[in-house]
Formats: sequence, C-alpha cells, structure tokens
Amino acid sequence: RLAMQSIETLLRPVPGFAQLDGDVLERMSAAGSLAEAGAGEVLFEEGHLPDSLYVLLDGRVSLTGTAPDATSTVIDILGPSSSFVLANVLTDEPYMVGAQTVTSSLMVRLPARPMRALVEEEPAAAMAMVRAMSAELSELTRQVVDLKVRVAAQRLGTYLLSLVEEPTAPQADFRLPVSKGLLAPWLGYRAENLSRAFTALRAYGVETHGSRVT
Repeated sequence: RLAMQSIETLLRPVPGFAQLDGDVLERMSAAGSLAEAGAGEVLFEEGHLPDSLYVLLDGRVSLTGTAPDATSTVIDILGPSSSFVLANVLTDEPYMVGAQTVTSSLMVRLPARPMRALVEEEPAAAMAMVRAMSAELSELTRQVVDLKVRVAAQRLGTYLLSLVEEPTAPQADFRLPVSKGLLAPWLGYRAENLSRAFTALRAYGVETHGSRVT
C-alpha cells in the first residue's frame, strides 16, 4: 500500500519534511526513489561518503559504530518515519556510523547532491532540515541521558513502556520489535546483563516468553 503512494505523500509525515512548502517538497521528492531491502542488508558503511539520504517508511534499521579496537556496537535502532544521518548528507562528510536493515524495510532514497543544492537555494528547506536533525539529536541525547542516569532495569523498563500503545491500559501484551541480541548493546548491556534486567522487572509485573512481553 505504501509503495502505491507518491514519494511526496510518503515524506509528508516525516519530521522536517512536514514543514516544507508544497513546491519545495515536490522538488525534493522529484529526485527520490523507493527502495526495498531485505533483513540484514547493509545500506552504507561507516567512513564512506554519503550519496543518499534514507527515509525509513516501514521496517527497522540499526545504526552501528566502531571503537578504536575494532569492536562494534549498536548506536540506535530506527523505526518508521525516520530519516537518518542527515547531517553527514548535508555537509558531505563521511558517515560516522554504518546502517543495516534489521527487518525487511521500505525506504525513500533522496540523492545527496540535489538535496544539498535545494537546501542552499531555499532557506525554508534549510530550516526544515535543521528541524529534522534536531529530532535525530533529541533521540540520541535521550539515550545518552538514560545511559548516564538510569540503572539497567530502569533503561529496559523505559524502553518497554515506549512500546505500549495504550499507556493507560491496565495490561499490555506485545512482541519485541528487535532481537534481544540487538536490544542488549543498544541499551548498553552485555547479553547476561539484559537477562538480569528482565529478571529484576518481574517484581513489577513484567513477564517474558521469548520475544513476547506482558
């Protein structure tokens, strides 16, 4: 159903793009294309120069970073209506992270060069992209704060609560959208510490059966 809509319509709900005037969004969308990717597909690698901006419409994408000792970890896991690594695309600087699909995903690809040209020409487009970058930064800042001020069980509990569709409901039942193997490094755990955090949450009524959480 998403693939049948115009790229302009698909971009309209995404932070940053929603603030673009119709003609500016139309010009930006004209250069875009839809891209489908299966689970586990590498979209780009850390250190490479960006040739496109990706806007995720459906699925999940993980962003990974590499330490000086060559170990890697999950920096973020993105869901629908996310653009990612916008700052690198607009400044034509190498990616500071790599990106890989977690599940089958549908994306809009916007070529970097036409995007940069439009942002230089249109002040309104520049401000809209600043808003989109602000949304990316806000999410990463929230994660840094969680890592610094919350213990393991609190970080996991906060994440689980973010998955509850009706916060006022007396009970929630859902499946984790990503594997525990990805969830652990994203939340700053080793695998065994994630298991301990789930165990600690049992005292607050959290039950797990594989990927299912109640």
